[in-house]
Amino acid sequence: MATENRNREALIEAGLALSSELSLAVVLQRIVDLAAQITDARYGALGVVGPEGKLKDFVTTGIAAQDRRLIGRLPSGEGVLGALIHHPYPLRLEEISRDPRSVGFPANHPPMHTFLGAPVRAQGKVFGNIYLTEKRDGLQFTDEDERDLLVLATQAGIAVANATLYEEAKERQRWLEAFGQIGSAILSGAGLDLVLDTLVSLARELASADIALLSTPDPGGQQLIVLAANGQGQGSLVGTTMAIDPSLAGRTLTTGEPILVEDASQAAGADQDVVEAGHMGPLMVLPLKVRDRVLGTLSIARARGADPFSRDSLVLLQSFADQAAVALDYARARGDAERLAVMDDRERIAKELHDGIIQSLFAVGMGLQAAAIELGGPDSANRAVQAAARLDRSVTEIDRVIRDLRNYIFGLRPGLLADRQLDQALHALGDEVTRTSGLPVAVEVDPAVAAQMT
Repeated sequence: MATENRNREALIEAGLALSSELSLAVVLQRIVDLAAQITDARYGALGVVGPEGKLKDFVTTGIAAQDRRLIGRLPSGEGVLGALIHHPYPLRLEEISRDPRSVGFPANHPPMHTFLGAPVRAQGKVFGNIYLTEKRDGLQFTDEDERDLLVLATQAGIAVANATLYEEAKERQRWLEAFGQIGSAILSGAGLDLVLDTLVSLARELASADIALLSTPDPGGQQLIVLAANGQGQGSLVGTTMAIDPSLAGRTLTTGEPILVEDASQAAGADQDVVEAGHMGPLMVLPLKVRDRVLGTLSIARARGADPFSRDSLVLLQSFADQAAVALDYARARGDAERLAVMDDRERIAKELHDGIIQSLFAVGMGLQAAAIELGGPDSANRAVQAAARLDRSVTEIDRVIRDLRNYIFGLRPGLLADRQLDQALHALGDEVTRTSGLPVAVEVDPAVAAQMT
């Protein structure tokens, strides 16, 4: 009776403790710790079930971190663990090895015999399962242990739902901030390089990855060029080229379909030079599509030995890649427009120089040639007078051309600098802002710098 009261009090405290925590990682660890404590189990785990019906996370208690590393990869959900995934109801075993669904334990795994498990339901679906083994003192798990575990599992489901909603809200905030940063980079007039650097940096952060790189085809359409990279090995990756056929990025560029691999170093078609430079393990390659046109690829990878990307993360990152493609397309279009504007200005300047100043200089040259002819002919005194007049007119015309050139050059300067020096223009601009906005503006200009800009 005393034990039952202690467990009831522990369950009440557990519910309060779980409801006060919003970090999903902390909630999961608390659940498995409390489950082992209430049932007096030596070992406990909470396996989070992924969309493919496999365990995507495995939180443990009772096993030291060093022993976990010796065991190797975490279970995916086979054997007795899988039984709870496919049949989510409480399960109690006196001896794990005697159950026909048992597949044994990996090397360096501690011995386990007794077993108790129960599902954790959150938001109307099975979130995961609590697994408990080795009740202390060699005893079997009891009906009371099972009831207590079911109560805890119900409390855990509520806590997981709250923490999940909180995590989703934070994730949405991160995505909104990311899209806001992309928009700010574009609207601020940042160059294409800065926009691309912003994209790969945000992609790596959102995916909790170690390296992200953005590639586009070369003008010949035979290779992909890495235009931007962020993370491990980024310095050696920018400018790297990859053959479109048969690389993974090339396949995505051609088909427009994303690719997900668990280990890039073992994946057929992965460019191993790029893989080695980025120390890539789990990898996703996403198309940058705009109006059914693939502009390039976004490759995001984690270090070797890290957890692979899930299908859920692939879907989320593809939505980011779609936005990134729009940003890339817009930045390129703006760059093209700026280049066209420069070309138009050059053509206009060339036309004005040709139609005005060059023709004037040509006329001066013809006049000088005529003066030279006159000076060399008979009746030198009369011709000298005529030549002097021609030379005088030529000098006057040259002065006019110089004046026109000066006016033309000053016309290319900003209007603010048309009739004043740099420091005068900046002070005038500060006075104008103060006058129109009512905000005091103080302008300080280094005299040495102002003198260089004269």
